[in-house]
Amino acid sequence: MKVGISLAVLLVVAGAAVLWLGAKASTIKSELEASTQLVPRLKESLLENRPADATSTANDLRRHTAAARDATSDPLWSLASATPWLGANFSATSEIARSADDVATLGVTPLVNVYDSLNWDKLMPSGSGTDLEPIRKAAPSVISAAHAVRASAERLNGIDASSLLPQIAGPLTQARQQLSSIVDELDTASDAAGLAPGMLGSDKPRHYLLLIQNNAEVRATGGIPGALAVLTADKGKVSLSGESSATELGAFKPAVPVDAEQQRIYTDRMGTFMQDVNFTPDFPTAATTALQMWEQKKGERLDGAISIDPVALGYILDATGPVTLQDPQIQAMTAGKLPTQLSGKNVVKTLLSDVYAQIQEPKMQDVYFAAVAREIFGAFSSGKGEAKSLLAGIGKGVEERRVLLWSADSGEQTVLGKYALSGSISGPSVPAAQFGAYFNDGTGAKMDYYVKRTVQLIQQCTAADGYGTFKVRITSTNTAPTDAATSLPNYVTAGGAYGIPAGSVQTNVITYGPAQANVETATQDGKNVPFGAQRHDDRPVGTLSVRLAPGQSSTVEFTFGKIVQHSQPEVVVTPTVQSVDNVILPTQSETCGAAR
Repeated sequence: MKVGISLAVLLVVAGAAVLWLGAKASTIKSELEASTQLVPRLKESLLENRPADATSTANDLRRHTAAARDATSDPLWSLASATPWLGANFSATSEIARSADDVATLGVTPLVNVYDSLNWDKLMPSGSGTDLEPIRKAAPSVISAAHAVRASAERLNGIDASSLLPQIAGPLTQARQQLSSIVDELDTASDAAGLAPGMLGSDKPRHYLLLIQNNAEVRATGGIPGALAVLTADKGKVSLSGESSATELGAFKPAVPVDAEQQRIYTDRMGTFMQDVNFTPDFPTAATTALQMWEQKKGERLDGAISIDPVALGYILDATGPVTLQDPQIQAMTAGKLPTQLSGKNVVKTLLSDVYAQIQEPKMQDVYFAAVAREIFGAFSSGKGEAKSLLAGIGKGVEERRVLLWSADSGEQTVLGKYALSGSISGPSVPAAQFGAYFNDGTGAKMDYYVKRTVQLIQQCTAADGYGTFKVRITSTNTAPTDAATSLPNYVTAGGAYGIPAGSVQTNVITYGPAQANVETATQDGKNVPFGAQRHDDRPVGTLSVRLAPGQSSTVEFTFGKIVQHSQPEVVVTPTVQSVDNVILPTQSETCGAAR
């Protein structure tokens, strides 16, 4: 009888415990779901610059995540976490609730508290400069928030989900994905908050060599850096001075030293002519070489280099609105020939095509380029345009690798090296399975305005040894008119001066594979052709030249093998006149045994 009573009591206690745990689980689930539903409202409040709404929403978010965390602190829940098999599910749920509360308390709340001081409308350049103190003061909060969210993400990533119930494994996977994207965004914000004040001259003026790349004569990072200037950032105020050109600097004899590995691929022209410093797609190499050249010829040591092309200048003009060329010399030189007002709609055609038809003297072409840059950066630094649009335009330029930045400060450069903005071909900014397709003009002219290209990765079957194989397929078309030899200026076609028939285009095509892979074969229009095979920072490099007459197209393919990386493959390309979205085609997979 006593045994029966004991069993009955045990069953009642066990049943009560199950009910209690079920109630706690229901509370955790409802509180976390409520917090998730608040995230879109929080983002909207921040994007629409409603700090009061953002603060209220953040407080609600904290209330829900705290309630979920408190529910997992119950002694019975802790006891259940220690039981075999099911205990892992209770522990995982506790970690999810704890991470959500840490993100809300240590991540979201500090960011919302400093958000008003980071109002971009207040931080954008103006005629009197920019007050950089708010971002300096906010930096510790942003850095702390990034650290808290990163720690939460690492805890969740450390949970073994293989033995969890689907009801727990699903939310865990979702939480990991959400935190992963937030970690990347906050790390970027943290780095920007730490770098921006100093690089914008909060402590002392910073002087950068501005390289305006001319995509009409293509180079691996975009185009020849024909027009040059010194960009000064002083307490957030941006100005240009010292306008010059690659032609004015002339040849460097002896050549500026370049590392032997790259010299084998790109020759010592990289260190001989400013126009050729970016034969290499590695912008840190191009930037350091360019700064050494500037210092030799101008006697001025600079703090870094910034590269931009006319397409990115167009993105800035889309935000600032049109600019009018004020220089009387420019107005007299271009009267009735070129537009006096430049906008995002006409700046690319004007700078990369029309200027060569209307201004015959190369020196005056450089003067025109410098005048345009001066007006555009003047509009930018004076605060013209809406901040959100301006940031979006610059961001698009960075995303397409049309805007690149290098700092002579090793600490700053280490941080920049984590991002595509650095233009590095190796290091933390380069994914494990990255391929590259880059182009260098071999015509000695401005014919690349007429060349249209597509680049595509082709994934082939896994080899018998378990390694992957990819092809990089590049199709180029010369769209110049059939009578280009006579209808286009000699400065555009080179008039056959370098051995290329006028109107034809010759391009040195360079492809990079992932680190440790090999470049194995190359074909042109389906036929095997000889090619150069080198290595750059342990990445395989394949090169060959393609010549196209007006109207002619050609497809080259490089095959890369011994690819061990299992991450998502991607390809980056030289930014040209075309939209990058139109150049890079979706990756395709070939059927096993199929031959193209």
